[in-house]
This record gives sequence, C-alpha cells and structure tokens, in this order.
Amino acid sequence: MQRKLAAGNWKMNGTVADLSMIDTLNSGHPTPGCDILLCPPAHLVSQAVAQAGTGAVQIGAQNCHAAESGAYTGDISARMLAEVGARYVIVGHSERREGYGETDADVHAKAAAAQAAGLIPIVCIGESLTQREAGEALAVIRAQLAGSVPNDSTGETLVVAYEPIWAIGTGKIPTMDEIAEVHHTLRADLIDALGQTGITVPLLYGGSVKPGNAAGIFALEHVNGALVGGASLTAQDFSPIIEALSDS
Repeated sequence: MQRKLAAGNWKMNGTVADLSMIDTLNSGHPTPGCDILLCPPAHLVSQAVAQAGTGAVQIGAQNCHAAESGAYTGDISARMLAEVGARYVIVGHSERREGYGETDADVHAKAAAAQAAGLIPIVCIGESLTQREAGEALAVIRAQLAGSVPNDSTGETLVVAYEPIWAIGTGKIPTMDEIAEVHHTLRADLIDALGQTGITVPLLYGGSVKPGNAAGIFALEHVNGALVGGASLTAQDFSPIIEALSDS
C-alpha cells in the first residue's frame, strides 16, 4: 500500500506572512486521508516547522547539497534541513536540472544524502516537449529514474514525482492515458530495481495540477498524489487538491 501525498512546492515564492496558510490547512484538514506537505524557500523552513506544530501539515525543503558540510557558499545540507525539522526534500526538479546543469548522478548523490540525514527525497523526473513529441518520453524518464534513485531505497525512504517539463506552470497536461502509461512504467521499473518494496514507493504526478483536474488524475492507477506548484501557494487552491486525494 502506497502512502498518498499532496506536496506543495512554493519555489521562490512566499513570505513569513504567507505561513499563516499552514494554520488554515491544519484547521481545515485535521484528519486528512493523505499526507500533506509544503516545501517553502529555505529561509522559511524553520519557521514553517514551528507554525505547523503537531498538525497534519509537514514541512520539506526544495533542494539540498550532496555534501554534509564544507566550503559551499550559499548551499544547505540535508543534515541542516533535518536539524530544523524538515521531513522531506525535493531533488532533481527540472528547474534544477535545466537551470543548474544537475545530472542524474548529482540527483542520486543528493537523494542518498537526504536519506542518510533522515529526510525523504522527492526525486523528480520528466521529459521535455521535444522528447515527448519524438516518442522518447518513456526512455528519458526510465533513464532518469535508474540514474537518480539510490538502490537501497524503500517505500518509507523515497518518493518519485513525474513532472513533464512542458506541463509545469503552463496549464497544459498530458492526457490521462499518457500519465497512466508513465506511472505504470515507473512502477514496473521500481519493482525491478528495488524488489517488492518498489510497490510501496509513492508516485506523484506534477505539472499544472489544479482543483479542476486533480480528481481525474488521482483516479489513475499508480498515481499516489501530486507535486503541486502554483496551486499550492494558497489554501483556497491547495485544499481542494488535498480533498480530492483524500477521497481517491
């Protein structure tokens, strides 16, 4: 049985005042049928953890360095994030892969560092529109999965998020059949790589997930939740997604 996870990625958005959203989510979802996660910018993680308290909302981060410490000005380690109460960390987001040149090997190292620090990495994979149109989508995401996921991962120490690059923030999403095909392939590959524990790794879909399309996406086999961008910035938009996942 996979855990269901509604994860929000605030990216480079959010202020201290915006953390009041956590109170709204905690009061609106006291006993949710899924896990709830918000990943604010690094400077808000510690205060977000304090704001969340013992409510349903958990807090994660958006990136970490693979090293435990060292001369890496401007970076933050998984151990540091864990120390202030983060539970998860996003690694391998396409914006990091494309904008910062992160490779599968880099993502693998970050995911392993996160697990060593007691964090759960959300490993992101996804194809570009050019790759999708060329019929290369499955080959691309399978290679990213194989290169990015530590081979001692379990359903308790790993989350995988499929985010087609061309759907992120664009309002476009793949067809339901395309999402289902990718998630079925990812599940099979996880089982091949990790054995039966691969059945329990949560698989999220990300890319223009909104209240209006969430229920349809969550009805698909092997979709165990969502990694949500813009729609996670307000409780008004994120709450219906949480409800749709809880009801799925």
